[in-house]
Amino acid sequence: MTTFVWEGRTAQGRMVKGDNLEAPSLEAALARLREQRIRPIPNRVREKGKGLERQISIPGFGEKVTTKDLSLATRQLATMIDAGLPIVQCLDILAQQSESKLLRNTITTIRKDVEGGCTLADALRKHPKVFDDLYTNMVEAGEAGGILNTILNRISLFIEKANRLKKKVKGAMIYPCAIVFVAVAVVTVLMIWVIPVFAELYGSMGKALPMPTQICINISNWFVAYWYLLLGGAIGIVMAISTYYKTPHGRMNIDRLLLRMPIIGDLLRKVAVARFSQNMSLLLSSGVPILDGLLITAKTAGNKVVEKAIMESRVSISQGKTVAEPLRESKIFPPLVCSMVAVGESTGGLDAMLKKVAELYEEEVDDAVNNLTAMMEPLIMVVLGVVLGGLVIAMYLPIFQMGSLVGG
Repeated sequence: MTTFVWEGRTAQGRMVKGDNLEAPSLEAALARLREQRIRPIPNRVREKGKGLERQISIPGFGEKVTTKDLSLATRQLATMIDAGLPIVQCLDILAQQSESKLLRNTITTIRKDVEGGCTLADALRKHPKVFDDLYTNMVEAGEAGGILNTILNRISLFIEKANRLKKKVKGAMIYPCAIVFVAVAVVTVLMIWVIPVFAELYGSMGKALPMPTQICINISNWFVAYWYLLLGGAIGIVMAISTYYKTPHGRMNIDRLLLRMPIIGDLLRKVAVARFSQNMSLLLSSGVPILDGLLITAKTAGNKVVEKAIMESRVSISQGKTVAEPLRESKIFPPLVCSMVAVGESTGGLDAMLKKVAELYEEEVDDAVNNLTAMMEPLIMVVLGVVLGGLVIAMYLPIFQMGSLVGG
């Protein structure tokens, strides 16, 4: 089979194009487009990968599948399966409709694997960068239970909720980071260009300067002379922390430190609880065994300390004990969550109880994000006022003293 790049018009006259049409020859490709009620433009239907159509990939700059594209594709697949279309035809239509080039190519490969006899879950597992363990295990459970359309709708809803949660946390950090960046830029400009002008002016006066002014000038002189050391040191610290974080021991220590931080730690803990509850509730309600569910949830925890607590719960339940006890001993999960998990285990409704916990902690995350923003705004303003105001006052202090002497 040869893959063709094509352009054509629909029956309504709308221009459409694609880059993953498979056919044994150019004539067959044109015929297949006509079967889909697309009027091909002959000189714009050509074999992919030749001449100007050759794709050049640069390592590290590859396209990624966004959560929005993945959620939309999942929902569309569920709708088509619910309508009774064969899975191969669903995947073929989905590949043509997808706007993401990477997702299009991935779905085309998945369709080939399914045509070759693979289950949908096994075909998805070959693309871990697009479909994670949570996704593939739920699809496997849906295929086994004959409720694939229902499971895919749940996955789509889950992706959207998880994305909203992630955006809330990121959104809370945008404003403080932007303010800090502007503050650093302003201080840098003052140190390198503004304060040296004042220093030259005061130096020509031949008088002793006030201590705050002299300290600012000394810092500015050091900054101008050794700025490369400061920049190199900052880059070195970032790289050292990044390298240390990539080690298992380092990541455990840094994740533990983050959870112990006064304000951010509380937010991260609530996000971890919400994510754990969402994932486990979704997996259990979809028919995934609890041991598999705990393993998948641990991998998607995003924090090594939380992952360790979940894995200890998995060991506990494999030994015939409860899930709640190791969670309680980890001191990461609040007592309320542990109590609700214990009640869910004893009543046989753990998935429903975890769903309630997820809903509760999604609201907690909203409140924590709002509180974090409300607390950081005045704090940042006070710090900026002290730093920038202190620099301005220190540099104008000799002028104020000269004014007072003249006035006296």
